[in-house]
Amino acid sequence: MDSGEMQAVLVFGARDVVGESLIWDENRKTLIWVDIIGRRIHQLDPDTLDHQSWQAPDLATSIGLCRNGGAIVGLRKDVALWDFGETFRTIATIEPDSPDTRLNEGVVAPDGSLWVGTMENNIGPDDLPRDISRDAGRIYRVDTTGIVDALSADRFGITNTMIWTADDTFITADTTKNRMFRYRWDRVRSRITDRRLFFSGFPRGLPDGSCMDAQGYVWNCRVAGGGCLVRISPNGVLDKVVDLPCSWPTSCAFGGENFNTLFVTSARFTMSREHLQANPQEGGLFAVRTGVRGTPTNRFG
Repeated sequence: MDSGEMQAVLVFGARDVVGESLIWDENRKTLIWVDIIGRRIHQLDPDTLDHQSWQAPDLATSIGLCRNGGAIVGLRKDVALWDFGETFRTIATIEPDSPDTRLNEGVVAPDGSLWVGTMENNIGPDDLPRDISRDAGRIYRVDTTGIVDALSADRFGITNTMIWTADDTFITADTTKNRMFRYRWDRVRSRITDRRLFFSGFPRGLPDGSCMDAQGYVWNCRVAGGGCLVRISPNGVLDKVVDLPCSWPTSCAFGGENFNTLFVTSARFTMSREHLQANPQEGGLFAVRTGVRGTPTNRFG
């Protein structure tokens, strides 16, 4: 389980409060991600470090690419189409009758829909952290016309990680439980069933976002002080641990030439001023050469 000579380096000092939802746009050759509490969307060319950012109208909780060249963005409660400009066009509102929940993880699925998870809102007035008191989270599917369907009755503390494997398995995580689960994915009826434990009990941090490499292994960010990535085999066995120079890694994606670099976002939410002065790289974007490649992201539409 040794990570060998893998060294993570800081690529861009974003200073995100909660960097999340990292994806690689192979057409633009750029990384795209959100800062949830910063309410902004980033675009970065990791080779030239050419950077752009846009302000979102509310919490920016996730982002995915569209087939038409735009993007699909999760906000606090809304899912909106966005064209890398000023306008966010809402196509769906999730749990409109539950004012104490918000969106969290959102990833485009292989069928071109957006899957998005909810959670009890943990961001209070003035953007200060608020305790989570219950398992309020569920996972939904938003189709291209904006129709919303719940995929399962299962409840989560914090929905995180969305991965679809070649054998119609869906992998997800409940951060608050330090557990990752696998489901049987019914493509025809758009349901997930037969929940089983995939990976749990790892002592460093908690599971946040994940991506899959071309060999079918899952790379998971260990948030809340974990300070590392773990690589997990398709049958749920720990394969590697890669230390990172940040304590709250949040999301990861393969990108760059031939998808051969693993990029990682991070957060500085809840950290003391003293810790941030000593560790200014927190909230930055990092890169690791893992020796394996990733695959292109799915596109909405």
